[in-house]
Amino acid sequence: MTTRLLIARHGNTFGPGDIVTRVGITDLPLVESGLMQGQRIGAYISKHNLTPDVIYSSQLKRAIQTAEQAQKTMHTQLPIKKLAIFNEIDYGPDENQPEEKVIARIGEQALKNWETSAAVPAGWNVDPTEIINHWKHFARQITEDHAGKIILVVTSNGIARFAPYLTGNFDHFTSKHSIKISTGAICLLEKSMSSEAWNCLDWNIKPD
Repeated sequence: MTTRLLIARHGNTFGPGDIVTRVGITDLPLVESGLMQGQRIGAYISKHNLTPDVIYSSQLKRAIQTAEQAQKTMHTQLPIKKLAIFNEIDYGPDENQPEEKVIARIGEQALKNWETSAAVPAGWNVDPTEIINHWKHFARQITEDHAGKIILVVTSNGIARFAPYLTGNFDHFTSKHSIKISTGAICLLEKSMSSEAWNCLDWNIKPD
């Protein structure tokens, strides 16, 4: 028996002409292109016979709306279970700041370390151990409560980048994949009953 975990990053929260900033706890809705990304997530899931049995999302508008849009093209009406553990991280002094100001404060190397190995820059209100433990606890829960099912989680990039710890070897994972996930992209992990770790089948897939 195999349990599958789909992880989707929410769609765009900025449109053409907007000043793009680093958004964490700020509760922005999706823009038009983000709504369409949500629909494309649902279309991709349906096309690949991955229609979920259960849907979870963060408590933020952008994740909930992405899940709602995905359901439109999946033709499902599942309840969306909203969990705080999937909310985006708090960027502290860099919240709502454009990227050039973020880099000016923390430096390019600190940002690179975040993007490649999830090393948290100074000043951000992030506890990696807590996020990793949340993923591990959630993974145990779904394998107990939804064994053999497909589970969709719609979350943010700051949270999703820690999901590869479920594979049991984060360093090996990051040697093969970028942990940064594009808006509207999908990742797929699976776990058999006989295995302790999750196997990553797809990572950062961008639906057409």
